[in-house]
Amino acid sequence: MEQLVGVHHHHHHSLSPRTPRTPTRAQPQPQPQPQPQPLLHHLPSNRFRDPQSQIHAAVGRILRATPPFFLVLLAAVYLLASVTIFSAPTPLLRLRGTSPRPLLLSMPAPPPAPEFFELHGGGLRVRLTNVGAAVTSLLAPDKNGVLADVVLGFDSLDPYLFKSVLTYISAIKNCFGANSVNLFDQNGTSPYFGCIVGRVANRIKNGKFTLNGVQHNLSINNPPNTLHGGFKGFDKTIWEVTEYNKGDNPSITFKYYSKDGEEGYPGDVSVTARYSLLPSATLKLEMEAIPLNKATPISLAQHTYWNLAGHNSGDVLSHLVQIWGSQITTLDQTSIPTGEFMPVSGTPFDFLTGNRIGSRIHQVPGGYDHNYVVDSGEERLGLRHVAKVADPSSLRVLDIWADAPGVQFYTGNFLHGIVGKGGVVYGKHAGLCLETQGFPNAVNQPNFPSIIIQPGEKYRHTMLFEFSTE
Repeated sequence: MEQLVGVHHHHHHSLSPRTPRTPTRAQPQPQPQPQPQPLLHHLPSNRFRDPQSQIHAAVGRILRATPPFFLVLLAAVYLLASVTIFSAPTPLLRLRGTSPRPLLLSMPAPPPAPEFFELHGGGLRVRLTNVGAAVTSLLAPDKNGVLADVVLGFDSLDPYLFKSVLTYISAIKNCFGANSVNLFDQNGTSPYFGCIVGRVANRIKNGKFTLNGVQHNLSINNPPNTLHGGFKGFDKTIWEVTEYNKGDNPSITFKYYSKDGEEGYPGDVSVTARYSLLPSATLKLEMEAIPLNKATPISLAQHTYWNLAGHNSGDVLSHLVQIWGSQITTLDQTSIPTGEFMPVSGTPFDFLTGNRIGSRIHQVPGGYDHNYVVDSGEERLGLRHVAKVADPSSLRVLDIWADAPGVQFYTGNFLHGIVGKGGVVYGKHAGLCLETQGFPNAVNQPNFPSIIIQPGEKYRHTMLFEFSTE
């Protein structure tokens, strides 16, 4: 900021207004002496002087004729005005005393508008939104070619947009023991319909981890832990659409820039998610993330709730599920892995050969919500066969392929009274999730596959959702 000019504190011999005047005798005036003529400097006229200098000079004349109290007041006003002017968001500002080239101050870009998008191809019709890069509807044919919407979700964008704010409200309700309905699970969290969750999917113990000697404290939105990135994870943000192709190869690419410190995570991260429809009735998802300046944990997951009989058909307990995972990560009382592995053979968690969900779910307290170690499926083009789901009524089949080390099998245990598409009320077990991912709490378990990505490295996670009929 420029300094005040023309402001000096002179000690004048004139009397102050409060000093009584006394008469004085007139003194003889000395005769003027001839003075040498000073050298004349050619000064520019006022027309060519800097207008700012004229303002400073005027301010100086006013201040010299003003009592001290007002000097301080006027100086404060001047400083405040200067700060306001120079800190205002001016799109073009030329600084004095520097290069004549203008300094362009970039204005923050407006956030993307929330929208729906549609992809048609391969016999499938998919509706998505840039809110959470979510799948909101997927129409797939049954054995007779009849299309049905096989994912849970909402008709409008409002529930997706407002779930961020309502998650806070729900957390407060939980503190007082109040029930949450309509847009939330019974445990008070958003159901995460169809979205991409991150920066780290699943739970992190006590909402903290240490990386390179620094402890990072995260938002605790699923007490006592952090779940799916925190209060405002990737599912509650509006992503930018960088590519949208409705042609012969339908696809859409979403992009999100996650800032350093967001929900407590270190470093800036650039994230993209590309959905595309293949001719073979397959939805492909390619997720990538690049840390820009700090090492950080990254583990993204796609959180669609599937009901192959149709989203409005009731529960999924009759669905047959096969999971190519021979072990699960055992859990403590707050659903955090203990670091140990348990073979599934001979237990209610055994889906190696395919079983009906409802046949043994009563033997699992609370229902299925467990991470399977994907270790026994067929491999194809760098992806492993993770799971197969079949509905005996419509004969729709869903095969999931991915390159992640684990998959979370969740049977919608906390869904209760959520009003979804067409006014349908989603109840307990109305949908199932198969979320391929890194292991839960891997950032605190050194014996789990690492999810730490270094700056400049690229995190990749690809999934295929193949639809067919039996």
